[in-house]
Amino acid sequence: EVRLVESGGGLVQAGGSLRLSCAASGLTFSDYLMGWFRQAPGKEREGVSCISTFDGSTDYADSVKGRFTVSYDNAKNTMYLQINSLKPEDTAVYYCAADPGDICLLVPGIYDDWGQGTQVTVSS
Repeated sequence: EVRLVESGGGLVQAGGSLRLSCAASGLTFSDYLMGWFRQAPGKEREGVSCISTFDGSTDYADSVKGRFTVSYDNAKNTMYLQINSLKPEDTAVYYCAADPGDICLLVPGIYDDWGQGTQVTVSS
């Protein structure tokens, strides 16, 4: 059984930084596409970033390019999202997701497994 556990969220001021973590178990990390998504109140879940552990390719939503960086540690089966220059509009619950594929896509529907989410709140 695949299990994903996010951590690292919190309340920060605009311009601050956070590092989110997604600890994965029940899967071979190198065989999966991993993604970060977020959902703000009243809005649909949107793709933030993804990384293919097959070839290291990444993709980012336009709204976060240059501020967010996705990475992973194979030895720890953990994916990270470094978030810099936070804006109030980044406020959302952030989820990590996994799919047994290798093409990095920011499409929620292709991901099979999801974590419970971690709240990020950015104050102005």
